[in-house]
Amino acid sequence: MERPTKLYYKIGEACKELDIQPYVLRYWETEFPSLSPTKSKSGQRVYTDREIEVIRRIKQLLYEEGYTIAGAKKKLETELAELLAPSPDVTEPAAPPAARKTRTKSQAAAAQNLALPLARPAATRKSQAWRTSAERALRDAREILALLDRPRRRS
Repeated sequence: MERPTKLYYKIGEACKELDIQPYVLRYWETEFPSLSPTKSKSGQRVYTDREIEVIRRIKQLLYEEGYTIAGAKKKLETELAELLAPSPDVTEPAAPPAARKTRTKSQAAAAQNLALPLARPAATRKSQAWRTSAERALRDAREILALLDRPRRRS
């Protein structure tokens, strides 16, 4: 059964579709730079279809193919870089058949789906990363202030 296409999916909807827990997805956002969802006006994470595909690929690398987080990050970056790389010049000699890498149709389709989220301008991705870091720092600072404001117990 195909799911209806929506512009954005809330974190709960994304997690239900991908069969993962929200805390796992939030952790992956900190580990995979290509995964940076936007936030709604109410501050809730929202994911596009392309980001859902990136998450699906991350899950596949970690759970089905047995990669570590570091290995999956490198593999994902490599796949995305291959997709965004310019096509080779005609003057460049072709690699011998033994040296060429062949991709299966599913690998090529997965790589094509993963390249689309990185089509955002680099400045937009950087500003989103800065915003996310600033929000985390503000949240941490508020927690520290709340701890400091608590009355101390005397022993």
